Amino acid sequence: MNRILTGMAAGAAGTTALNVVGYLDMAVRGRPASTTPAETVRRSERLLGVTRSPMNRDDDEADNRRSAIGALLGVGSGLGVGALYGLAAPRLDGASLIVRGIVAGLTANIGTTGPMVALGVTDPRTWPVSSWLSDLAPHLAYGIVTAAAWDLMQPDSAARVRSTAGSRSCSTPFWPIPESSRSAAGSGCRTGAWRASRSGA
Repeated sequence: MNRILTGMAAGAAGTTALNVVGYLDMAVRGRPASTTPAETVRRSERLLGVTRSPMNRDDDEADNRRSAIGALLGVGSGLGVGALYGLAAPRLDGASLIVRGIVAGLTANIGTTGPMVALGVTDPRTWPVSSWLSDLAPHLAYGIVTAAAWDLMQPDSAARVRSTAGSRSCSTPFWPIPESSRSAAGSGCRTGAWRASRSGA
């Protein structure tokens, strides 16, 4: 259960990254927001026989609800893939951050694009390169941030950072060490006594 909740928290961070990259793309290229989430909701309503407006006619209010539901479903997908990542994390433990991020990002991409393809909303085979980039870049950002957030939330992450910082400070000093003090410096890296004596001086 703890892995699922931690994975969902990591997925929330990844979802934020996905939205940031997507909105930056819209701001830079001046492209409109995608209508495919709302259209997916619309076709799901038809499939389920759900009516959102009187006389089964579309209006602005119904369209706004579909857009909101589509966005919420996207957030839910991000949290769900994060939960799956938490469950699968032990099997991915030996992989690098980039590899784990790509796996999580592609899983999220399939989770959102799959229903759209199944409902006939879109066909990736007809997408131009720009559409592929607009779709893949946010999902890869999602995957990498999700994997990184998962790593940071693990109990031993702080210990690994402190250990790495400690080893770097011993192997690469910030000032020249006199010849007569090098042996003391070497032992100080192991015991901390030399560092204390330097600060006392």
